[in-house]
Amino acid sequence: MSKGLRRQGRELALKAIYGLHDGDAEPASFLQEFWANFRFRDDILGEPHDEPGAEVATEVRVFAEDLVTGTLGNLERIDQVIGEFSTNWSLERMSRVDLALLRMASYELLYRPDVPANVVINEAIEIGKTYGTKETSAFVNGILDKISRSSRPAPQ
Repeated sequence: MSKGLRRQGRELALKAIYGLHDGDAEPASFLQEFWANFRFRDDILGEPHDEPGAEVATEVRVFAEDLVTGTLGNLERIDQVIGEFSTNWSLERMSRVDLALLRMASYELLYRPDVPANVVINEAIEIGKTYGTKETSAFVNGILDKISRSSRPAPQ
């Protein structure tokens, strides 16, 4: 079964955010290099391959780029919010995968009100099951739930 376009975009964005250390590069030039040097096939792991001419669907690429540029463009605020809700865990102690996933999902929760909070959290949990450790899902769920409650209060 093929993954949805947004799931594919989130997985690619996670890989890009994971690969870019804080302050390493300007997002546009980094993304240009990312797309030029990495190709991914449509499987569960999205492993790199060398098929010439293999392209990522336009919708997937546009969504992934939005997530990457939005996350990196708001990184200071996103990290502040994650730090506020990650009890007993500094950002430096978090695994790089968990932190990249939290950053990307936090961007959606804070800056993309068009995406329902439960979708953002569920996607992060599922992607965490693939790329993180066995603890990743529960860890990101707990932090993202707190961020969601704070940034998107329930209507009264």
